[in-house]
Amino acid sequence: MAKAPIFVGSGTAIITPYLENGIDYDKLAELLELQYAGGTAAIIVCGTTGENATQTQAEHDRLVEFCCEKSAGRMKIVAGVGSNNTEHALENARHAKTAGADGLLMITPYYNKTSQKGLVEHFFYVADRVDVPMIVYNVPSRTGIGIKPNTYKILAEHPNINGVKEASGNLAEYGLTRAICADGLNFWSGNDSDTVTMMAMGARGVISVASNIIPDKVSTLCKLCLSGDFKAASEYYFTLADFFEKLFIETNPIPLKAAMNLAGMNVGKLRLPLVEISPANLQILKESMEGIGLRIK
Repeated sequence: MAKAPIFVGSGTAIITPYLENGIDYDKLAELLELQYAGGTAAIIVCGTTGENATQTQAEHDRLVEFCCEKSAGRMKIVAGVGSNNTEHALENARHAKTAGADGLLMITPYYNKTSQKGLVEHFFYVADRVDVPMIVYNVPSRTGIGIKPNTYKILAEHPNINGVKEASGNLAEYGLTRAICADGLNFWSGNDSDTVTMMAMGARGVISVASNIIPDKVSTLCKLCLSGDFKAASEYYFTLADFFEKLFIETNPIPLKAAMNLAGMNVGKLRLPLVEISPANLQILKESMEGIGLRIK
């Protein structure tokens, strides 16, 4: 059975702007307005790009609430709720529902390295108890475990599991999964570099890192794909490909925050254990930014 997607087009995995002690909510409000003006369809808050791993529970909860309040229905809000503690993920999901989130993003449980059966039970446990549509997040490079095509087929049977943020980079498995699941799951590219390829095979859009700084360009890329003009989309992608790559020259969101600060967006520093980008990579990043017309301020 086909499921209506939570959003279509460009979703931004929003960064968290930090102060020396706490979160810069004034800056976050400014960033949300920039996203709306740039055509972003959804904000994904408390994810990897948002450095959720180093946030307190109170910070996590307030970030979700704040994004729901400031969006005021103009963009969908998808709250990161994942944990390798299933009960903690459930607590986060219940809070997200209370806050008014439109969707949940739930990563595979990291470090524990459960089985495929364990993945199904983990996701079902939360989906059974919170009636907010869920996007499961597959990023084995970070978690040490990936979701297999036959596991996706089982997940697709749950009415509350809406889709997948697919960031494995394994396009062959993605294609097989689409064949197996048909329209039982919606898919979003979890890598900017895979957007055109995945959307050509039916993905609904992207959950993007790059759109933090170039929301209009990522939105345009998705619109070209959604129009079915994959020749134009590919040509447009080629103008951005180097920048998409350079945003991962070090661990995300290190290069992204560096780029945003270079562009005068003043989003603050990273939290340990993440550290500032190396001088050599900073220079490479600057050159890539200039290549797509981003001014260094």
